[in-house]
Amino acid sequence: MTLRLGFVYTIITPENKMLLEAARKRGIEAAKLSDAEMLMDIGSKRREEFDVVLQRSSSLARSLYSTAYFENCGVRVVNTYAVQALCADKALTTLRLARDGVPTPKTMLAFTPEAAMKAIGELGYPVVMKPVIGSWARLLSKINDAEAAHTIIEHREELGSYLHKVYYLQEHIDKPGRDIRAFTVGDEVICAIYRNAKQGEWLTNTARGAKASNCPVTPELREAVLKAAKAVGGGVLGVDLMESSRGLLVHEVNHTTEFRNSIEPTGVDIPGKIMDYVVGLAKK
Repeated sequence: MTLRLGFVYTIITPENKMLLEAARKRGIEAAKLSDAEMLMDIGSKRREEFDVVLQRSSSLARSLYSTAYFENCGVRVVNTYAVQALCADKALTTLRLARDGVPTPKTMLAFTPEAAMKAIGELGYPVVMKPVIGSWARLLSKINDAEAAHTIIEHREELGSYLHKVYYLQEHIDKPGRDIRAFTVGDEVICAIYRNAKQGEWLTNTARGAKASNCPVTPELREAVLKAAKAVGGGVLGVDLMESSRGLLVHEVNHTTEFRNSIEPTGVDIPGKIMDYVVGLAKK
C-alpha cells in the first residue's frame, strides 16, 4: 500500500523542494497542501486521507492551526502541535529546558519597563533582549548600556503586539565568534554545523550572513542536543547551542529548520534523513 503523505507549505523553498524530491525518490508522491488554499471543516468527523503530514508552513499561525486540525482528524503530524507551540515561544522553551536540567544562558522575564530595567541590572551589561516569538534574529538586540536599554524598551512599548511587552532577557555569552546548530531526527543527531559570524558581527544566523562549516558531533554535543530535544518533545529539530566557559549552553530549539546551507559542509543528506523518519513514523 502506497504511503499517503501530506505536505503543508507556504512557498516551495529550496528545503521544501529537496524534501519533496526525497519523497519522490522513495516512491512517495506527496500531496502538496498550500496553506493559503486549505479549507478545514472543523465540524467534520471524517478522517483526513493521509497517513502522515509533514508540516513545513512558513507561517506560525497557519502551521499551528493546520497541525491542530490534522491531529484532531487522527493524522500524525511532524512536528506535533505540542512541539511546535513550545519551540515557537522562546520563554516557554527556556522554561522547559530549565525544568529538565538542560544548561542555558541565564534568562529573566519581565512584563513592564521598570521590571525589565531591574532584570537588566541583575544580568549586567551587555545583555541580550529577544522577542519571545520570532525568527531570523529580527528585533533581537545586544544592549551595551542603560541609555540603550531605556531607548529600546521605550520603542518596544510603542509596538502594537502584547508580545512586545514581554521582556525576554538573557546574559550575553562571550562565544568564540560562532555558535552551533545541531539537527535531530528522532533519537539521532544526524549532523551539526558551526555558524560563523561575519567579521565584526555578533549575530550568527546564516540569514544574517554567517557562514556554515562542519561541526563534529562529539559525545558532549550529542548528549546536550538529545537532552534538549527530549525536553521539548522530540521530532525533527534544530538545536542551537553556544560554547561557553560553563560548557555548551542551549539557547533555542527550532521546530521548522532551514538546512540548505548545512548539507555541503556536513556531507549529510538531511532531507533524506527527515523523509526516512517521516516514513518510519507512518508505518508504526
